[in-house]
Amino acid sequence: MPAATASFDLAIIGGGVNGCGIARDAAGRGLKVLLAEQADLGGATSSSSTKLIHGGLRYLEQFEFSLVRESLEERERLWSIAPHIIWPLRFVLPVTRGQRPGWMLRAGLFLYDHIGGRDRLPPTRAFDLGDDPAGKPLKQGKGQAFEYSDCWVQDNRLVVLNARDAAARGADIRVRTKVEKARRTDDGWEVQLSDGSTINARILVNAAGPWVDIVEDESVSIDMPGTVRLVKGSHIVVPRLYGHTRCYFFQNPDKRIFFAIPYERDYTLIGTTEEDYTGDPATPHASSEEIAYLCQSANRYFEKSLTPEDVVWTYSGVRPLYSDGRANARETSRDFELQLDAGPGKAPFLSIYGGKITTYRRLAEAVLERLADHLPATQKQRGWTAREPLPGGEFGVDEVEKMRGRLAGDFPFLDAPAVDHFLRHYGTKAWHILEGAKDWSDLGRDFGGGLTEAEAAYLRDWEWARTAEDIVWHRTKYGLRMSEAAITELNQWLGN
Repeated sequence: MPAATASFDLAIIGGGVNGCGIARDAAGRGLKVLLAEQADLGGATSSSSTKLIHGGLRYLEQFEFSLVRESLEERERLWSIAPHIIWPLRFVLPVTRGQRPGWMLRAGLFLYDHIGGRDRLPPTRAFDLGDDPAGKPLKQGKGQAFEYSDCWVQDNRLVVLNARDAAARGADIRVRTKVEKARRTDDGWEVQLSDGSTINARILVNAAGPWVDIVEDESVSIDMPGTVRLVKGSHIVVPRLYGHTRCYFFQNPDKRIFFAIPYERDYTLIGTTEEDYTGDPATPHASSEEIAYLCQSANRYFEKSLTPEDVVWTYSGVRPLYSDGRANARETSRDFELQLDAGPGKAPFLSIYGGKITTYRRLAEAVLERLADHLPATQKQRGWTAREPLPGGEFGVDEVEKMRGRLAGDFPFLDAPAVDHFLRHYGTKAWHILEGAKDWSDLGRDFGGGLTEAEAAYLRDWEWARTAEDIVWHRTKYGLRMSEAAITELNQWLGN
């Protein structure tokens, strides 16, 4: 092994939302932190969610009251620290004959409204679809329905902004850097990285998501009692199915649920599926059966009929759920489990199983609470991440329209969709990207679809984007509007 070149309090394996959330929290407490991500930040599970900050209404049926409560408590906290990338949505839940009855839905939504400290989000309301525009796109265009609140998140941006803030607080963030081997020493861990360096760390945290078992077996050689259950979820994107801005929550006869959500102005996002997965966590894809299932599910409710040929894009992610022995993947808990291997003369090793994007911040706090005896410095500051905004989010949730007006006024050459894009991806950091620009040509090369050289350079220089995929499918969704030739040109510009 090469000689160690740096020492850290905490070395984190995995740059998904959990790893980056831990890095941010730990760095903000004054700890010296290294995070190693083998590919792109948030490039796997954390870029493949349904993009919701929510309690998980259906988890009430599984009596996961603690998980739902904690998730709902986090919902408005996260909105307050990231009002640029998180915003409220209203969900329409029709009462469907043969499915969960109206009284059950009403009771569940009453609980959903009241157990999680809802403050600013509007409450549930009951209405008749025949008296509301929400009924017009549906085959069942009349009858009882409910409307409730949850929040949307730009999921990959949540990951990257946690990493960006961690770096600003002193963390060493390394992308495209795999932990090859780690071994215990007398006073910590010696960690060999794929970039050729070797570092020392007092504690090693395994936040590798779907790779958590692989890290334990191949990189660290520790047999932990926990294990993950890999569950694949796939989504489809189709041309917009309806004109209003609300979302739908539907029930299928097989008791599964799915969402239909307005997406990137011109599209509708439909998902998700749930099935056990045994392949490479890096390469899940939506099968023809999943695509057909989601199309058929939508066709059960919408007047406009879908076929697989209407699908313009699909994405799939692998959820690393804690294996709790349940037979049905749909019923496996989304809560997280922390397992610590430590003792006298034994450098701490902590593995994370499960979790959901909504509770990532609380998970990070729980990790540092679990490690407090090994890192006394963590006791100096507690709970700070619930108060401090993420980069770009330094304004109130009620100031979004004011910020939109400022951005449009300072850069009048931007059309409304461009203003919305910059505000909803970068918040106050949009001024950094656009600084000095008087017209569109001042932003440099136009790669198509709305992506300019100025924005691409910002993502490369400040947000660790290394490939075209990192830019057009992870940090943004420009890929929906770019040709393959334009994406290839971007890759060449990046030096690939």
